[in-house]
Amino acid sequence: KSGETSSRLVNDTSVIKDLITAQFPNFITGAIQLIGSMIILFFMDWKMASLMFGIIPIFVLILLPIGRIMSKLGRKLQAATADFNADASEKLAEVRLIKSSNGESFERATGDNFIDKIFKVGIKDARVEAVLQPIMTTAMLGVFVGILGYGAVRIQQGTLSSGSLVAFLLYLFNIITPVASFATFFSQVQKAMGSTERIQEILQTKPEVTTAGKTVDVEGQTITATHLDFSYDPDKPILKNVSFEAKPNTVIAFAGPSGGGKSTIFSLLERFYQPDSGSILIGDHDIKNIDLANWRSQIGYVSQDSAVFAGSIRDNLQYGLDKQLTDEQLWHGLSLAYADEFVRNFPDQLETQIGERGVKLSGGQKQRIAIARAFLRNPKI
Repeated sequence: KSGETSSRLVNDTSVIKDLITAQFPNFITGAIQLIGSMIILFFMDWKMASLMFGIIPIFVLILLPIGRIMSKLGRKLQAATADFNADASEKLAEVRLIKSSNGESFERATGDNFIDKIFKVGIKDARVEAVLQPIMTTAMLGVFVGILGYGAVRIQQGTLSSGSLVAFLLYLFNIITPVASFATFFSQVQKAMGSTERIQEILQTKPEVTTAGKTVDVEGQTITATHLDFSYDPDKPILKNVSFEAKPNTVIAFAGPSGGGKSTIFSLLERFYQPDSGSILIGDHDIKNIDLANWRSQIGYVSQDSAVFAGSIRDNLQYGLDKQLTDEQLWHGLSLAYADEFVRNFPDQLETQIGERGVKLSGGQKQRIAIARAFLRNPKI
């Protein structure tokens, strides 16, 4: 779902941003403070400083299982947030359907379930975080008590002065605070790992190559499809052995039942997908070997759903063109699509804001805007 992808781009990156901007500086500051204090402690009394390293395995034993739990909860929280975002985006886009179907109660219950899922995961996450820092602080206080007892024995033996012990303990306090903050940083890193994995999936997606292949002028050339097979699901073929020819200056119509593959043929022509077998030629050139941007720039395509963007009518007419059109050219395109009359009736005419997905236009008006946009490309197909 598109809402899931937008959640990855917004929420997951926010988790990583918070880690870098809020937690990482504290980690660096604490690390400098910790290293400096440790160096001083070793100079003061290397035996007691060495004793402190005995606590490291205990810290590791505490942090490793908690880290695995935090990482798992982080993934669950981001996944639950993405699911909620996807559902909310989809339902807000179709709010008229919900109202006309009296679906408010159902959507309220569905939304409550998504929010409850996020809340429960968030509570678990908070509980683990609430336990982690006190455990680390308690462990450090245990070290403090151990060092104090060992120092007292050394004082009795005459191998350590009381002033040196007090100074050692003061520097030891400088270590306790950074170690406690390290626990918080560690938990945030584990949560961010789930977000990083999800963002990596997007970053590793190979972009469509639009500038490879040869440029071809398609004007006056025949489109020939030969033995096309295509399926979205390997077990459910959509097109089987489809062949057709479209000559210049002719109009070709595809007729058939819903789900028969008519729109799929145009998706293959636009190269949104590649056929499983067979080929589509323009003249003597296989379209898969033509520069994709060059190929699409010569096609005027109006889809069934008449996609438009939020913005002005001018913005939508101009979309995808590599040059700025004059008002005269825009009005000419609108007149070819019989859209000029209703656009002139708007107070702001070309500057009229049509809303998200064109909600301020009727279905027929959106269709005409899309047709006018196709005319303005001056396509050859």
